[in-house]
Amino acid sequence: MSKPSDLVQGTLDMLILKILALEPLNGWAISQRMKQISSDVLGVSDGSLYPALHKLEYQGWIRAQWKASENNRRAKFYSLTLLGRKQLEKETANWNRVSAAISSIVKLKEA
Repeated sequence: MSKPSDLVQGTLDMLILKILALEPLNGWAISQRMKQISSDVLGVSDGSLYPALHKLEYQGWIRAQWKASENNRRAKFYSLTLLGRKQLEKETANWNRVSAAISSIVKLKEA
């Protein structure tokens, strides 16, 4: 499982936004979904996830609402805002540009 330091700076924000673009989720479910989609390659600790969620909420990219979870416990559910969708588009375009550049370098034939 990757550590947050293994991820390019800002990637966690983009991953959270993408996961929330699929459906509103609580923090625990976001973490589980990230592991599931990445086949257990990517994981995020509570110490990284919750500060990122608070930052995204402060920026207006997500909103939070208290609801009952699947096990009938009170949990904060996060959803993407319109501003968050626009930010996700920007971050995805930037990620595609940067990852293509990195791939070009990694694929260079060695002498």
